[in-house]
Amino acid sequence: MINPVWLRSFCTLVETGHFTHTAEKLFMTQSGVSQHIRKLEQYLNQPLITRHGKKFTLTNAGERLYSEANTIVQSLADLDKRISEDPSYEGVVRLASPGSVGLKLYPQLLAFQQQHPDLIIDYRFAPNHEIEKMIAEQRIDVGLMTSLAGKGEVKLNHIGSEDLLLVTPAHITTASWENLLKLGFINHPDGIYHASQLLSVNFPEFQHIEQFKQSGFSNQISLIVEPVKLGLGFTVLPRYAVEAFHQQEAINTFSLTHQVSEKIYLGTHANKFVPNRVNTVIEQIKAYLATH
Repeated sequence: MINPVWLRSFCTLVETGHFTHTAEKLFMTQSGVSQHIRKLEQYLNQPLITRHGKKFTLTNAGERLYSEANTIVQSLADLDKRISEDPSYEGVVRLASPGSVGLKLYPQLLAFQQQHPDLIIDYRFAPNHEIEKMIAEQRIDVGLMTSLAGKGEVKLNHIGSEDLLLVTPAHITTASWENLLKLGFINHPDGIYHASQLLSVNFPEFQHIEQFKQSGFSNQISLIVEPVKLGLGFTVLPRYAVEAFHQQEAINTFSLTHQVSEKIYLGTHANKFVPNRVNTVIEQIKAYLATH
């Protein structure tokens, strides 16, 4: 492998056209510069310069070497700068969250990216267990979760909460047990868990979700309310998912007497350095959830 220090001396000599100026620029002696040129010539087994007194011209091999080496030397010269740089508004930030939180946050982060186009938002929607796995495997920088982690590599901080809401068709104006039994339940991946949490503390009749006929199922967060809108059943969802629905006039929402909320945790890898760009996005998330 060619010594990059020799290449730097050679390229500087070509650019200055003078051994003395090269030595001054590189804080070397003239004999040191000459030695680097000789070592390059020996390594390549061909002359690189032809001397004419105190001046010189490049051989064909010297011209080819300069053409190739100049890019390499410049790249090495900038390497320490690139490594030490840690910009706050530049680079990719990889995130993941459950659907409801994502429906609220993703548009806000896209708006933030519009203000800082060099900051790239890579957002995934995933269930809690998959988000935890992605954090542990360092496939994402930030994960938002609504359950505590079991993996030691995952560090969680509580940053907010999200109410669970009972959602019915618009014509249902009273959230009575009888009305819910008539409607039936629109299930989703977290449906049984959410419904059990909210209904168990608000309806003494509630024992288990099988008391309701299942009137539908969807695993797409943005589509779960569609059958509710059509009068096919009721469901229980986190507030952000309900607020994102495009036809609010077609549904009714009830927080019920005893409110139930899910905690929102922000997760990062416990042993990984957090770059400035990731911290920038984390602060935006915290600020937004704190005011909404």
